[in-house]
Parts: sequence; structure tokens; C-alpha cells
Amino acid sequence: MSITTAEELAHRCEELGLVSPQAIQDCWGELGGRNVPVEAFTSLMLRRELLTSYQLERLLKGDRTGFFYGRAKVLYQIGAGAFARVYRAIDTSDGSIQAVKVLRSRFSNDAAKCKGFRHEGEMGRLLRHPNIVAIEDVGQEGGASYITMEFVEGQTLRELVKIRGAIDVPRGIDIVRQLASGLDYAHRRGVTHRDLKATNVLVSSTGQAKLVDFGLAGIDADTGDKALGKVDHPRTVDYAALEKACGIRNDPVRSDIFFLGTIAYLVFAGEPALSDSRDRSVRSEPRRYSSIVPLAARVAGLPRDVTDAVSRMIQLDPIERWQTAGDVVRAFEQLAAKYPIGSDAHAVGNGKGQGGPAAGVAGGGEARKAARGRIMIVENSETTAAKLRKLFTNLGFRVLETESPKRALSRFSSTPLPADALLLSALHLGGESVEAFNELSRDPFLAAVPAMLLVGKGQESLTEQATLGPKRVIVKTPIDIKSLEAQLAAMVG
Repeated sequence: MSITTAEELAHRCEELGLVSPQAIQDCWGELGGRNVPVEAFTSLMLRRELLTSYQLERLLKGDRTGFFYGRAKVLYQIGAGAFARVYRAIDTSDGSIQAVKVLRSRFSNDAAKCKGFRHEGEMGRLLRHPNIVAIEDVGQEGGASYITMEFVEGQTLRELVKIRGAIDVPRGIDIVRQLASGLDYAHRRGVTHRDLKATNVLVSSTGQAKLVDFGLAGIDADTGDKALGKVDHPRTVDYAALEKACGIRNDPVRSDIFFLGTIAYLVFAGEPALSDSRDRSVRSEPRRYSSIVPLAARVAGLPRDVTDAVSRMIQLDPIERWQTAGDVVRAFEQLAAKYPIGSDAHAVGNGKGQGGPAAGVAGGGEARKAARGRIMIVENSETTAAKLRKLFTNLGFRVLETESPKRALSRFSSTPLPADALLLSALHLGGESVEAFNELSRDPFLAAVPAMLLVGKGQESLTEQATLGPKRVIVKTPIDIKSLEAQLAAMVG
């Protein structure tokens, strides 16, 4: 049953353990009693960050589950796939930020899907390496299977390349080296990934690359760590087709190296080595793996030793490939020493320009977008935040988010600064955002931070309260993209 009164909402928050009794009493005190509209109570709960918009929406609909998974309290949804949804959450024991992956309810009675999902979690929990996403907890809550894992502030490699194009040579080498290091660690424990692809690679805002999703991983009975047992999952269509083309069945180590090579190809070319397709008949065609355009022919200007290293990873004959992930690590460590980050090694690429995480590289329109850096968005409406995130991502910015203007100011009060610009949305936060916007000008340390105040129709009074300047501008809805780009260029460069 949906909730319609402030007292009902307060009772449900306390009953579910979402908000402490003392915090609720403090809200009653500020509101002057309990006989207040539910809208006034929800607004205060959001402003005090006692609830998120996602939690509030579920509460008002009458939901009682989906707020907690083990020690993790869900804040809001950050991603969704065919089999699972992913949420940003907070560990109630220590306050750390986590990601929670929850199997979709329609698979809750599918024994095979549940078993594979648990396997992914258990496997990841035993693999501890800086370049593998750490799994913290695996379990069930309210009939739903979940995995709690390390939260990576960033995006998948596929998303990164789609936005920025090919990554510059030094940073590209560093990403491949990191992934090879994580894969080498797994292989030395007898674990093969068996599903390496760009969507299973996360790149953080600081440039750290991590392998994720060991749901189809296999464990060798002879070389595997005894603590992991023995597992032999079916291969993906892609792995099976590759091994058919090679004439060698069940070659997971060298198949992993091949598909790591296709990831490296994407990093340097900005385009996939294998044509993207969801059609199983296309993906299972062996000739697909023997007709890859050589990287050197695809991208003019890449250093020869870089193209040679990648080409050796994707040789169709397994004997011609690097034989171990450790070999790949050593090769890319040598390349990293030759082309350190900050050097002028570059690739011409596909016209999208070059740019890894936080890279500043000259080039075409997309390259300039890639060089724009990061922007922090302050908005407590999940729907509006998603639209703003998409807008600035398309403009080439890496987007950070928070629901609290006060928290944003706190983060900008430390060095290094978390972002290159700040967008404070007054659409739902109203005067809170204006107050924070003006505080930026009053504080000498924050005076140089480029900031925008987003206002909507009917918020003219808020506009009048705002202190403007060379690095303080108003953005009105509906947003004029060209005007916004010009304002950003003037403030950020």
C-alpha cells in the first residue's frame, strides 16, 4: 500500500532501519510538529540526506524490500543488464561506498542462473588483485541473489572509447599492462576468465583498469588454487568459435590472451577488432577471427613495437601468440618504460582523437571533448541527474555526482580538486544550490572554481539572488547546448 502521510513515511523509515529514530525526531522538531504535509517531510529528508530520491520513490510506492543487501544500504541504481541490476550502496558497518549487483527477479527460480551468479561472486571473492574488482559479499536477501563489490568511480572501457575514441599510446599501454597483470594473477591461481570483452573492463576516473565479471570463469583441477575447487563452465560463443578456427579445443589460457588482445586493439584503434554483433551465427563463424584488419593498417602512426605487441596477442595460431599473461605483462612493462605517460607518443587513430582518462590531447572535435576533463553535478532528482549525466558525457566530460550542495563544497575544499567545474542544480534543491553557489565566491580558496547554477522556469527569484562573475554563470532550462559549450569553454578552457 502506498504511503500518503508524513507520519506513515516516518514510521516506515524507522521500521525498515533506513533512518534512525533520533534523526526523525530532529525532523519533527525542525518542522514544528508531525501534522505537516508529506511533501514538506520528504523535502526535509532529502535536504538532510537522510533519504535518496530512489529510496523515497520506493517508500512512497509502499515497497518494503530492495533497500538492504547484507550490510549494504542501496542509494540508487547505476546500471542494468539483461540478467542483473547494479546499485550504488553504502556499507552500514564502515560507511564505505560499494556496488551491489542483484540478479533480476525473473531468474530467482532459475537454478542454473542462480548457480552461475553465485559462482561469479564466490570466484571474485577469492581473487584479490588491484586490477580485479574485489567482491566483498555474496548472498540472498528477500529471495534475491546479490553480490556486493568494490565501487569503481568510472566507466566500462567500451563506454570510455565510445565517448573519447582511441586512447593515447602511453595511457593505452598502461591500461593493457594493468589488465594483463590482473589476468596473470588469475591464471597463476588456475583461473581463466573466459569472457574477456570491453564491457567487462572498468576504468576508474584516475585511470586504474580492473577486470570484472568472472561469472563464466573456469578453474583448472591441476594448477588451480585448492581453495577454489574445480569448475569447468561452458565457453562463450566467441571463445568456442575462436578455438574451432584454431583447431584446438579447450585452450582457455591462450584464448584469454587472444581476447585481451582484442581489448588492446580497441584501446589503440578506437574501433573493435571483431565486428560487433548480437547474432550468434555471426559470432560463431570461425572466419570472423581470421579476417581481422591488422592494427598497423587500421591506424596510421602507431609505434611499430606497440602494433607488434598487440598483433602477437591476436595471432590465429595459438603457438604464435604470447603463451602466458605474464609474457604480455613483461612486454607492456617494456613499452611503458619506453613510452611513459606524459611523453609525446601518439596515434592518429580513427579521427575521434586520442584521450585516456584525464588526458589532454589536441585534435579534432571529439579530441577536444575528450580533453575537457571532469564536471561534478549536484542534483537530488535521479531522473534529472540521469539527463544531465548523459548531456555532459556526450560533451566529453567525465561526470561525478552528489545530491548535496554542502558535500560538493566540502569536496572542492580539498586538493587536488575533484573536478574541473561544478554544476549546482536549483531545479529541485532551490535555495540550497544558490547558497552553495554564492559560497564559492565568498571563500577565497573556492573563488577560482568554475561553477554554473541551473535554474528552471519560475525560478527567476533564485537567479536574482545569485552572485555572478567570470567563473559564475547561470544556465537556464531548456538548455541551449551551443550556449552551454561556449560558457564551459570560457570558464574551463
